[in-house]
Amino acid sequence: MSWDIVGMGAVASIGTTPGEIFDSLCAGRGGPAGLRAFDTDRYRAKRAYEIDDRARPGVDEPGRATRWLKAAVRQALADAGHPGDLGDVPVLVGTTLQEQRSAELWWRRGAPLGTADLYFGTALRETFGAVRTYTFANACAAALYALAMATDLIEAGEADTVVVAGTDAIGESAFGTLDRVQNDVPDALRPFDRSHKGMLMGEGAVAVVVRRAAGPGQRAHARLRAVGVNCDAHHPTAPDPAGITRVLRDAYRRAGVRPEDVDLVMLHGSGTPKNDTTEAGVLAGIFEPGAGPLMTAIKSMTGHTLGGSGLLSLVVAALAARRGTVPPVLGLTDPVPEAAGLRLVRHEAAAAEIGIAQVDAFGFGGINAAAILEATP
Repeated sequence: MSWDIVGMGAVASIGTTPGEIFDSLCAGRGGPAGLRAFDTDRYRAKRAYEIDDRARPGVDEPGRATRWLKAAVRQALADAGHPGDLGDVPVLVGTTLQEQRSAELWWRRGAPLGTADLYFGTALRETFGAVRTYTFANACAAALYALAMATDLIEAGEADTVVVAGTDAIGESAFGTLDRVQNDVPDALRPFDRSHKGMLMGEGAVAVVVRRAAGPGQRAHARLRAVGVNCDAHHPTAPDPAGITRVLRDAYRRAGVRPEDVDLVMLHGSGTPKNDTTEAGVLAGIFEPGAGPLMTAIKSMTGHTLGGSGLLSLVVAALAARRGTVPPVLGLTDPVPEAAGLRLVRHEAAAAEIGIAQVDAFGFGGINAAAILEATP
């Protein structure tokens, strides 16, 4: 079984379309800036990968996660040649924080907020006529979990087309929690480098249109071969190598591929020492040292975009396969020992012929997902 990705849209701190984001990644453009959303005096960390789209500098606004979601969905529908009426199309949204920041602004400043505004389905119905909307809060693997559900809906005959999306804006309570649980204070997100100190949040939204098969005259950006998901519940924050190994093996089995068939791995690469060493160790045990696929981690330039991060990596993988170029891991100069045998793209973008790509997404609580993508002509 396989499904075609026929439309893509995305917004992040480094670009307002998938093409802009990909060009920035390949050029090594991206990085954190001083946090604008709220006063950082209470926190050790002072930086994040924010989208700078507020009407007044330094004055935060409610509804930004919803705003980006609508923009990404609108892009994906236009890219797919879809008329934009989603009355009969399910929309599945992965998120970590939903509109938590809007609730904070209501509580702190009295910003206008109706309870219906906290649910993405309200805006999707008003903007696109969507009546079948579902939200998945599976931490950092949320959008890939939603993607797995989309394939199930299509195979069950519940839909021929599904829109899958992810969105998150930085919330102060989540930022503060992360600031307290990380031992060190990162000034940038540096996946797999010995200098990594932890994760910094990013903002953005992403959307794809998934069909059983591309329609007449319709181009498929890539073919989705499989999505594997599991929840090992090993630990609230520490990833479990066994759980990650199982989800990857399950994705290969569902896709009908072997590890040696994989040409590119889009790493989860959150920049936390435990995640980086665990992910690198698992992959070192799966792929032949020095001869495996190319690997990259886009969070080094976008920050951790939370619930939509896995789907954003999938969009980048589709563009990498079509353009024959893999973006580098920004700031990777001294890889952690566990990554010694991995073919991490460093310093500059690498030319590559990509047939099969693997996309990793691992979240708190052992919520794991992996997607297998195939290039299309």
